[in-house]
Amino acid sequence: MELSIPLHPGSPLGRQIFEGVRHAIRSGRLGAGDRLPSTRDLAEQWSVSRSVVVTAFEQLQAEGYIAARRGSGCFVSPEVAAKAPERPAAAIDLSRYGRHLSAAPSEGFVFPATRAWRRYDFAYGRSDVADFPFARWRRLLTKHARQASTRELDYGPAAGHPSLREAICTHVRRSRGVSCEPSQVIVVNGSQQAIDLVVRVLVDPGDAVAIENPHYQGTRAILAASGARLCPVDVDEAGLDPGKLPPSARALFLTPSHQFPTGGALTMARRLAILDWANRCGAVVVEDDYDGEFRYDGQPLESLQGLDGGTRVIYVGTFSRTVFAALRIGYLIVPKALVGVFEAAKWLADRHTAGLEQRVLAEFIDSGSYELHLRRVRRSLATRRDALLDAMDTTWGSTLRTTGAGAGAHVVLWLPASSDERRAIDTAASHDVGVYPVSGYFLRHARPGLLLGYAQMTLPDIREGIRRLATSLSSG
Repeated sequence: MELSIPLHPGSPLGRQIFEGVRHAIRSGRLGAGDRLPSTRDLAEQWSVSRSVVVTAFEQLQAEGYIAARRGSGCFVSPEVAAKAPERPAAAIDLSRYGRHLSAAPSEGFVFPATRAWRRYDFAYGRSDVADFPFARWRRLLTKHARQASTRELDYGPAAGHPSLREAICTHVRRSRGVSCEPSQVIVVNGSQQAIDLVVRVLVDPGDAVAIENPHYQGTRAILAASGARLCPVDVDEAGLDPGKLPPSARALFLTPSHQFPTGGALTMARRLAILDWANRCGAVVVEDDYDGEFRYDGQPLESLQGLDGGTRVIYVGTFSRTVFAALRIGYLIVPKALVGVFEAAKWLADRHTAGLEQRVLAEFIDSGSYELHLRRVRRSLATRRDALLDAMDTTWGSTLRTTGAGAGAHVVLWLPASSDERRAIDTAASHDVGVYPVSGYFLRHARPGLLLGYAQMTLPDIREGIRRLATSLSSG
């Protein structure tokens, strides 16, 4: 191991070494029983005479900080290390951004690894990895790793690898009705970074920003941390009501294809009304196409970005749901006038998204493997959805209302207004069923309900999970 101690000319080197090692022990950087490097190695590391290091070590040994063991070297004395005074941690003032993060709802920062998973877990926001062609993916990954040149292992373009930008552009033009060129595609680390970059580039502290009510908490947390003034706009089964949009809003963030969390799809009339509002008010619309690839009832409507022609709408997409979440690749499609500033923002944030995975994903799309996988997943999710709806209909009939079944991979089971949502969730957990609250996604007029995802559940588990949930709700 190396022992880093800065040495300065003008002061006796032996004294500096003695005080540096002593400080490392007192501060806890060197713990009880830690073996110190040899005096020969330290003399070479610090470019000093070995005798200088030996003298410093002799003093440390005399004062009881270290102990020498014949044939083994010098070690930190347990007695002294145990008695080393602990310094109280000095308070560190947070920035405005940090203070907003500290004040943000804790539900927005629940990491999956910290969840207590249940045997029958209706977790939402997960990808259907059971049907993913991992063998094909591994072959592509190995191929591109072997073929990667030295230049390709260096920093790449901030906006993403050209092959992936081209592949994304072709895919969204064909499947989502997006109007764009490859140069407008900015590859990012998932939709969360996409939203963060949009807020950094376009939203100032104090700006009025319209968001859906209820809404995706990841967007809310980013906006709150930026100091934006949030303007909630209520949604119904047809999505956000454009008649309630504030004229002073700088931007609007929404999920039109499968509103999160309620699951409504924005009608064409409302899409056009929102674009009219944006043009009249000079606002930017951020279209988060959450679960837009998974629609079961009717044909998907054209994207807001495509309807607008790409002048006032920024389109956000991700592969976290369609490939797998750990891939961490998403994208922005921005107006041509904003390409340069978003490239600069991405470069400042983290230079670029991992290049090897970008090239693998590009070939995965271009070869047709991605589209084949999407068709397979749609069929699989539709089968699971039908099983879930059948089980819920058999259990509750019209007693409890469900929304969001037309697309995506979750539904909302709305509870009676007087229900204790938290108690319902805890009671379900006692039956080894995982369900999740919807009320925390509201900024106002919260209603109790349960989010039930089904992307990673088997058909028998769906049926048994609903049976147990019904038992828990009736007993609670």
